[in-house]
Amino acid sequence: MSGSILVFPGGSYAHHANHEGEPVAEWLRGLGWDARVVKYPVGTRHPGPLLAAQRELAVERAAGHEVVGVLGFSAGGHLAAHAAVSTPRPDFAVLGYPVIAMDQRTHRGSRDNLLGPRPSWWRKRALSIDRLVTAETPPMFIWSTGADAAVPPREHSYRLAASLARHGVPHDLHVFAEGRHGLGFAEGYPAEAWRPLCERWLQQFQP
Repeated sequence: MSGSILVFPGGSYAHHANHEGEPVAEWLRGLGWDARVVKYPVGTRHPGPLLAAQRELAVERAAGHEVVGVLGFSAGGHLAAHAAVSTPRPDFAVLGYPVIAMDQRTHRGSRDNLLGPRPSWWRKRALSIDRLVTAETPPMFIWSTGADAAVPPREHSYRLAASLARHGVPHDLHVFAEGRHGLGFAEGYPAEAWRPLCERWLQQFQP
C-alpha cells in the first residue's frame, strides 16, 4: 500500500514558483509519501490546467497508489481545490493561501490568466471553488495569513471554509496574523507552524 501527493506550485497561472515546488515535494517524501511536482500548463485558459490535473490524478491511481492527495499554493491552490471538487477527486487537499473566489477583485492576475481579461460573471462564479463544494468534497487543510493583501483570507480561505462547513466536509483552517503572500514554508514567520500542523493532519491519510 502506498500514498502519493501531487504538488501544484503557485504563480498566477502564468509560471510555476520554484520555492513552492520541489522543496515541498522533498519535504513530503521525508514524511513517507510519494510526491512529485505537477508542471500544469500556464499561460493557457480553462479548462487546460484542470484537465492536466485530472490526468495526473488518473496516472497516480493507475500506478496503484491507495491514497492520492493534492497540495497547492496560491493559483496552484486554486487548481488543487478545483481538482478536489471535480471528478476524479483526490482523497484530500492541502491548500496554502489559495485563490478561491474568482468573482472577487483580489489576485486578478490569476483570474485574467485563467479566464481572460473580461470574463462573464457566470464564468467567474463557475470557477469560484466555494460555490462548487458538495458533501462529496474530500477533507481539506487550509492555511493563510491575515496580512496577505494579494489573496485576503476573508475573500478566499474563509469563504471556502464556510462552504465546507455548510456541506459537512471535514477541514482544518489556520490563519496566522503575520506574513505576506507567497511565503511557501514561511520560515522565520509564525506561519511556519503550518508544516507541523499539516504533518499531524496528514497522518490520518497515510496508508
